[in-house]
Amino acid sequence: MTTTQSTDDKPVFGRPWIFIRGVPAMKFLPPEGPLEIAFAGRSNVGKSSLINALVGQNGLARTSNTPGRTQELNYFVPDGYSGGGDDLPPMALVDMPGYGYAKAPKENVEAWTKLVFDYLRGRATLKRVYVLIDSRHGIKKNDEEVLSLLDKAAMSYQIVLTKTDKIKEAGVPRLISESMEKIRKRPAAYPEVLSTSSEKGKGLDDLRAAILKTVGLEA
Repeated sequence: MTTTQSTDDKPVFGRPWIFIRGVPAMKFLPPEGPLEIAFAGRSNVGKSSLINALVGQNGLARTSNTPGRTQELNYFVPDGYSGGGDDLPPMALVDMPGYGYAKAPKENVEAWTKLVFDYLRGRATLKRVYVLIDSRHGIKKNDEEVLSLLDKAAMSYQIVLTKTDKIKEAGVPRLISESMEKIRKRPAAYPEVLSTSSEKGKGLDDLRAAILKTVGLEA
């Protein structure tokens, strides 16, 4: 489904996006340049689908039925910039490794956790992490652990509900209210919860607007 994009966000979201790098360790991070927006969430929360819907490209971020497939920090930027000198993209989107996949080997989980925390703590160009929560389940214990990790790293984050088309419409405001209550006393949480459906295109313009505002690109 094609979503309507306003003229305000066309310079970023109205052009093609490209994958530039998968980062398995900090030493492989691209040089700090464009401001970065990262997406975190449990495996199978719909991260790749949301990123694809956000930029209007079905095949940009790889989607998989196999939980835990994303094991790197995957970088995406708008196309049309050389990446050198003054010709840097205005921003980058970063798909973070999914968490909460019970079958992943312990050493893999530990390596992912270290990579994520080092990135959160040491990346000056990272502006905000959008933590995706499956609306069918709400904020679970492993989500709480990640929110605490973000608080510890003093990294600004915002909750985004996914797959709202899978629950009754009347339940969305209640879930937003419940999520707000759970983050109310968290120091790094942005005090607004967004709701989305990648499949139906709901809430994508609100998320785009929030991202553009975060990186200072709003009109």
